[in-house]
Amino acid sequence: MTNLWPQVAPLVAAADRPSRYIDHEFGAVRKPDADFRFCMVYPDTYELGQPNQALRILVNAVNARPHLAAERGFIPAPDMCDALRREGLPIFSMESCAPFGEFDVIGFTLAHELVATNVLEALDLAGIPLRAADRAEDDPIIVAGGPCAYNPEPFHLFIDAFSIGEGEEAVPDALELIRQLRLQGASRADILRALAAQDGWYVPSLYRLRDEAAAQRAGSWLEPAQPGVPDTVVKRIYEGFATSPGWEPCVVPYAEVVHDRLSVEVLRGCARGCRFCQAGMMYRPVRERSVRNIVESVKAGLAHTGYDEVSLTSLSSTDHSRIAQVLEQLNCAFAGTGTRISLPSQRLDSFGVDMAGLVAGQKKGGLTFAPEAGTQRLRNVINKNVTEDDLFAAIDAAFAAGWRRCKLYFMIGLPTETDEDVRGIASLAQRAYDRAKKAVPPEQRGNIRMSVSAALFVPKAQTPFQWDGQIPPEEARRRAHLLRDSVKYKAVDVHWHDPATSFVEAVMSRGGRLAAEWVEAAWKRGARFDAWTEYFNEQAWRDAADEVGLDVEAVAQTSYEPGYVMPWAHISTGASARWLAKERYRAAEEITTPDCTFGACSACGACPGLESGNVLAALRVAAGSNAVGDGVSAGPPEACDGAASNARPSRRNPYISLLAIEDDCAQENAVPEPHGFGEGGGPQ
Repeated sequence: MTNLWPQVAPLVAAADRPSRYIDHEFGAVRKPDADFRFCMVYPDTYELGQPNQALRILVNAVNARPHLAAERGFIPAPDMCDALRREGLPIFSMESCAPFGEFDVIGFTLAHELVATNVLEALDLAGIPLRAADRAEDDPIIVAGGPCAYNPEPFHLFIDAFSIGEGEEAVPDALELIRQLRLQGASRADILRALAAQDGWYVPSLYRLRDEAAAQRAGSWLEPAQPGVPDTVVKRIYEGFATSPGWEPCVVPYAEVVHDRLSVEVLRGCARGCRFCQAGMMYRPVRERSVRNIVESVKAGLAHTGYDEVSLTSLSSTDHSRIAQVLEQLNCAFAGTGTRISLPSQRLDSFGVDMAGLVAGQKKGGLTFAPEAGTQRLRNVINKNVTEDDLFAAIDAAFAAGWRRCKLYFMIGLPTETDEDVRGIASLAQRAYDRAKKAVPPEQRGNIRMSVSAALFVPKAQTPFQWDGQIPPEEARRRAHLLRDSVKYKAVDVHWHDPATSFVEAVMSRGGRLAAEWVEAAWKRGARFDAWTEYFNEQAWRDAADEVGLDVEAVAQTSYEPGYVMPWAHISTGASARWLAKERYRAAEEITTPDCTFGACSACGACPGLESGNVLAALRVAAGSNAVGDGVSAGPPEACDGAASNARPSRRNPYISLLAIEDDCAQENAVPEPHGFGEGGGPQ
């Protein structure tokens, strides 16, 4: 492959933050003898993309296969993008400084809707035709996955194939298939047809668009254009997650990145059932790693990387059935070393006095809690299943344990929200501040900081609120000002997100195939780096909508009856459309649905549909306001737990199995040394 470094080096020397483009970080992998090459691209700058777990996981999974090599790719910052165009140089990978266009396959992780124009920026800088239909036989095959793949239609013109679901096995398997077919001389069209036959792969070019009437009759806007193409693409999950090592090779960057610490994923999935939350639907079922796996993974990761901070990541880390034992063992193992153990996601009903004492040791930064709504009525609508008493108990515990800063996260514009609900945010925040003051000594009350962050509700595909429209930007601003004016305490800071970017996000989240033309037209008008406030170009998006004839207000703001067939009905998370509609009706009645990992199956359909189930380290015990009449004792905590074989069913939910307790942490059963560095045997 071509090494562009001699030509790129002078541009890097003059670039803003040149460390974004310099290879040879500790842990970077090179496999020069592999005969099939994959570039995994995070469509934003290095400091945002390098910490991304999906990028790390997939690069490692691909490099673990003998004939495959994976490298990382990022979008150069705007100054470097412009410099590359001036010099006629293409975008390049990190490890080899090789042009994107020389890779066999390029993969994009679509973490959020506002990366869309950056995908086009990358393709254009690579000299690859933007549209899949215009690519030649020797152009790289472009694949994508991630949250936005659950409504892939706004990207369908640009992506050859989408990976729906978890990629640890799906992506390497697909690359092996493409490699074999290319060795056999298969055409691009044949390769895409073969991909479409694999579980969890969606190839947009193999489907025809129906009109609205036909779509509502058929239950899908798309129909297969060729025999053997599935009507519905169901996500693929990684069945081995619970027993896979929590530590795997990672790059230690030169540049300062947004999450510059070791990350260990302690569990995957969330069954809390918040009706606005796409992640809670798309990562079902819940799978926990064992205590011993997590603890040994943290030890190995810190020893290999030199970090002094580790984040125990998941959608809701305090929901782990053995999180207290994890924290106790880690605090004991790293006592006196200055190592910080942090939990980025903490449930209000799980953060009691004991948890406050276990989190973060002696280093008390800021805490973030997410009541989401200001009144109990609206929390019931969204199925948040926490109360203000849960918030106050968490505040009491946190500030008594030494914290002095807290952020409260809310959304405005949620379905059925009224001005009373908005004012309720201000009231709840002020009362939380009062509780914080009471929990600390009088001489320290001047150090207390409380902030409110209000995001605008964005209806997400594959959720019970997918049928609800977003409030218009001008109404969002009115409600934000109402919130600001309702907060009377100067010590409580209020911040809200820009409604203009949230509007684009909503159109992308709910749009059909015409939205892809809108993205292309906006990019041609200069839209890129839309998640960056300083680069967001609202006028480009407005003018693009006029050009392609897309009524963006209707896409973002129209509400439908539950059951209306949406543009992504051919993609399935496993949770059935019937259950999503039922949850929307329950929301209208302000009826909550319990978390199925604490109680009975909620009949979402994910476990039987995916032939899988929840895997827990121990039976979960509900806490806080959810503990009343619902807790089931799991018995005394074990000293340590082992591999997940001989799983046994829960007494309450047939789709729950438990990790078996097999030994007492004998050395021979420790977490194995991970593979995936490739040739060279270790970090370089």
